[in-house]
Amino acid sequence: MNEHLPSFDLSGQVAIVTGASRGIGCGLAQALAAAGATVAVTGRKLYDAADVAATITSTGASATAHQLDVSDVPAIANAVDAIVAEHGQIDIAVLNAGLGTNLPALDVDEAHWDSMMDVNLKGAFFTAQACARHMVSRGSGRVIAISSQASTVGIADHVAYSSSKGGMNQMVRVLALEWGPLGVTVNAVAPTFIYTPGTAERLDDPAYRAEVVARIPIGDVGKTKDVAGAVIYLASEAGSLVNGSILAVDGGWTAQ
Repeated sequence: MNEHLPSFDLSGQVAIVTGASRGIGCGLAQALAAAGATVAVTGRKLYDAADVAATITSTGASATAHQLDVSDVPAIANAVDAIVAEHGQIDIAVLNAGLGTNLPALDVDEAHWDSMMDVNLKGAFFTAQACARHMVSRGSGRVIAISSQASTVGIADHVAYSSSKGGMNQMVRVLALEWGPLGVTVNAVAPTFIYTPGTAERLDDPAYRAEVVARIPIGDVGKTKDVAGAVIYLASEAGSLVNGSILAVDGGWTAQ
């Protein structure tokens, strides 16, 4: 291969994707597998993760299914260790599992706040930590967190969600400083509204969609493949010099 040409090939690598049973996570798992990686598909319900893994293997790619609820911290290390025992390594960790919200700040209660933090921030950190323990011992790895445009700009009715994703961005920066010298890069992808079964109820409302699109300079919401392209870049050799970055995939929303 020409040393001056970037490679996006993930052949021979093992990737774990949290929250991969549906939506963006499902698309990311499929994209990583299409790029050549063996994908450990994780979800709160094993049968949902198994359905995604089966879809991937039906294409001739490689995937396995694993149960993982990232709000259960002790379960995280157990799941990661089991994946390493099965596949021998983890090269790529995609921290996708997350909760969304659409709730005015005056209506946020402690349970709502805690659920956002437990999954979106605490769960992401301890998944990164569990994976990085194995990566650091091998001297290489990629940790990619799925953040949000709501981590960098204010969006009404998203205070707990935005706070959790803003915390994720700072987590990424600190981990990049600590783990980069050990061979493990840490970055985040921050998407705008992505059309998935989970967002369809809101985005299929013409008035709501028009309000969203009006804030996106390119004039449309995103697709799962838009997020997947950024993840593949950061996971591949092509992204080897990127560390501690928050990559906006938002059509220009946060440029305004």
